[in-house]
Amino acid sequence: MKISTKGRYALRMLLDLAEHQEDGFVSLKDIANRQEISKKYLEQIVALLNRPDILQTNRGYQGGYRLARPAKDYSVGDILRITEGGLSPVACIEGDGMQCNRADSCATLPIWKGLYKVINEYLDSVTLQDMLDEQQARYSYDYVI
Repeated sequence: MKISTKGRYALRMLLDLAEHQEDGFVSLKDIANRQEISKKYLEQIVALLNRPDILQTNRGYQGGYRLARPAKDYSVGDILRITEGGLSPVACIEGDGMQCNRADSCATLPIWKGLYKVINEYLDSVTLQDMLDEQQARYSYDYVI
């Protein structure tokens, strides 16, 4: 399994919004500049994430985006499932019911199911707030005299 740029950039975009939540609505232009991602590509990502439970939108002057919920309520797993369409390492265990006709006798199936479980448990255990806290701890030791 490989996470695409869409998934990685969506995570960076939402993390940026979490970091600037106190600023109110944040423009895509500002996010694009800070994250060094093209605004056009962020527009494609917003189209996937533009749901009332993910983003709030404000149009016009002073318009932009903000998180609909606190950063602690967004798991990395949820974000990646939206942008990647799933986190399954192999097609035969994807949630859409696609099963291999060898599933009953497949010696490798338990490996893929175990990997899928570990991936989901880990990514669901990390939130945007966890990432912000880790980032702040890392940079709190960097100071210049």
